[in-house]
Amino acid sequence: MHIKMPKADHDILNRRDMIISALQDMLPAENIITAEDGMRPYETDALTSYKQMPLVVVLPETTEQVSEILKFCSEHKVKIIPRGAGTSLCGGALPTQDAVVIGLAKMSNMLEVDYKNRYARVQTGITNLAITHHIESDDFFYAPDPSSQLACTLAGNIAMNSGGAHCLKYGVTTNNLLGLKAVLIDGTIIDIGGPYMDSQGYDLLGLFTGSEGQLAIITEAIVRILPKPEGARPALFGFNSAEEAGACVADIIAHGIIPVAIEYMDKPAIQVCEDFAQAGYPMDVQALLIIEVEGSDFEIEKLLEKMVHIARKNGSTRFKQSNSEAESAAIWKGRKSAFGAMGRISDYYCIDGTIPTSQLPFVLKRIDEIVKSYDLSVANIFHAGDGNLHPLVMFDANDADSNLRAEKCSADILKLCVDVGGCLTGEHGVGIEKRDLMTYQFTIDDLNQQMGIKSALDPQWLLNPAKVFPLEIRPVLYN
Repeated sequence: MHIKMPKADHDILNRRDMIISALQDMLPAENIITAEDGMRPYETDALTSYKQMPLVVVLPETTEQVSEILKFCSEHKVKIIPRGAGTSLCGGALPTQDAVVIGLAKMSNMLEVDYKNRYARVQTGITNLAITHHIESDDFFYAPDPSSQLACTLAGNIAMNSGGAHCLKYGVTTNNLLGLKAVLIDGTIIDIGGPYMDSQGYDLLGLFTGSEGQLAIITEAIVRILPKPEGARPALFGFNSAEEAGACVADIIAHGIIPVAIEYMDKPAIQVCEDFAQAGYPMDVQALLIIEVEGSDFEIEKLLEKMVHIARKNGSTRFKQSNSEAESAAIWKGRKSAFGAMGRISDYYCIDGTIPTSQLPFVLKRIDEIVKSYDLSVANIFHAGDGNLHPLVMFDANDADSNLRAEKCSADILKLCVDVGGCLTGEHGVGIEKRDLMTYQFTIDDLNQQMGIKSALDPQWLLNPAKVFPLEIRPVLYN
């Protein structure tokens, strides 16, 4: 299933010099990139199978500059691609030839920290991990922790409602946001929510979070910050089959136990991550759960005792808990480096679907069957606690047939997620990757309601075009 992109607007291409000249009146010269070599890093995101050079790249430093740019683009019908760090795995930041890329990398300041009320106000070009780095000396942290947190920006996290290993206890991005400053397509600047627990009226904060750059550009955010826990300890549970590990996850949740994180790796992933991180993972098991618990030493011991009992009942053959900060860091280094470590041995297609945790044993079995039917291999690494799957389908990117089989295989796995009561995406977003599968999960009436919201806030569909919704259901706007 090769992704189709809309035809470029040749009128916009012919007006490129005028558009660049106008943008140069709004921004310093060093904040505008027009040369092809300079724009090369912006032609794709982490879904590297697809590339497209943009019209021009701009790097504003203030909300007011973003407002001025959007107002101009709206008046002249120029498409806009919002971009954080470009770590999107679904093509969410893929540009079009006739679009201006607005990168937020220069908007990375920590604006305010209020420990008493437990919030921080930041520009959204700040990296996820940098928020914690700013406050950890005062024993606070920012909870969401996607694997790319060293590089990914809060802007992208908000756009895709990203999660991470610790989302089981602390929630995903939307659960850690209190307020947003957003710029609409006509340049209007609006504030949503604020530094308090809840706000009156419609839940616009929930609407904008996860909207994939379709409704506005988010330039500032008020995020919830939390005191560091008294203690935390990860432990490793090994199993002889994926089904046993999946059953254990469902059983832990069914017993009302909510660890901080439950991460899953199968044997191929264990081998690759251990080779890379030397984390001490057991090598004689078929599946591994990394389960972390928090609290006092007494609480941690009691929780681990309960989970060891549940794990053994579900066939666990290995148990190892961390006994030092160094061991804990190594365990998480292996997990956080998993995608990069896998890239050392194979090209892969990273899937992002979500299922009910009770369906884990069945889905893991079916994934293996689906992948084998395409004569491919898979490594499973995912957030098992909340059912957010990340199977890595391995293929040869230099072989067109292998590439096509990997895409078809991935689509079948995503359909499986929907079939068992889940959804197409947990944290990576829809982008262009899952765009044409939206009709598998949603009816046309469902999609019309969603597109109605898009049209109300962006009548000309200039913000992040060709994403999320299948092109054929918007023929007037896309052709």
